[in-house]
Amino acid sequence: MEAFLNLSPVLQGLFATLFTYGVTAIGASLVFFMKSMNQRILDTMMGFAGGVMIAASFWSLLAPAIELSTELGDNAWLTAAIGFLLGGAFIIGTDLLLSKNRAVGKTDSKMVRSIKLTTAVTLHNIPEGLAVGVAFGSVALGLSGTSLIGAITLALGIGLQNFPEGVCVAMPLRRDGASRMKSFLIGQASGIVEPIAGVLGVVFALSVRSALPLALTFSAGAMIAVVCSELIPESFKDNKLLATVGVMLGFTVMMVLDVALG
Repeated sequence: MEAFLNLSPVLQGLFATLFTYGVTAIGASLVFFMKSMNQRILDTMMGFAGGVMIAASFWSLLAPAIELSTELGDNAWLTAAIGFLLGGAFIIGTDLLLSKNRAVGKTDSKMVRSIKLTTAVTLHNIPEGLAVGVAFGSVALGLSGTSLIGAITLALGIGLQNFPEGVCVAMPLRRDGASRMKSFLIGQASGIVEPIAGVLGVVFALSVRSALPLALTFSAGAMIAVVCSELIPESFKDNKLLATVGVMLGFTVMMVLDVALG
């Protein structure tokens, strides 16, 4: 742990997002041991992931951004609102484009559908990687409302929700007849963008301090939009009660980690 603390912020952001990517890969690797997972367990895990992301959006992103905006003399509520809505618009726009492509290509092969699924999840992972990178960059600048423990907690929270994400991408592919290796490779590929986005997030934070509040709130809006458009609808479709329990537990765990350790 001490060695990690002594690293440069860029390396900290890189290793933190390599961890979040690694958890995605671990989730996807379950296809080597099973062809499918009980839907009740999967829905609970997805609900848990949603709860984690909701809590992280506020305590690790929105709250520090509002505090920093005030410190910089900006209009805190306006900055937060603009960044949050832009992040949500990014995810909504991505979903609309992908939905349009799916409507046009209803007869696509399984491989093409797999590529589209991976693309969707990958695009959703970009703001998550940016959020972690920006968090570590903010700590390096010594901004109030930020802490190294808080940045690590954010990475841990995103890692927690990446596990079921890897499962949710790889398992359907395996169930549809794809080989174990192909299902794993496509599943883990969905998270490989996070280390790249993480490093870019650190560099951006160190270079453009005044834009940090907007970057943090953008990430928060994107994460909430992912929860609303993907995790909540999918997990609540078959097992509403279990998914609700998962959301509550995920939110509580992330809140405790962030407040107690941050």
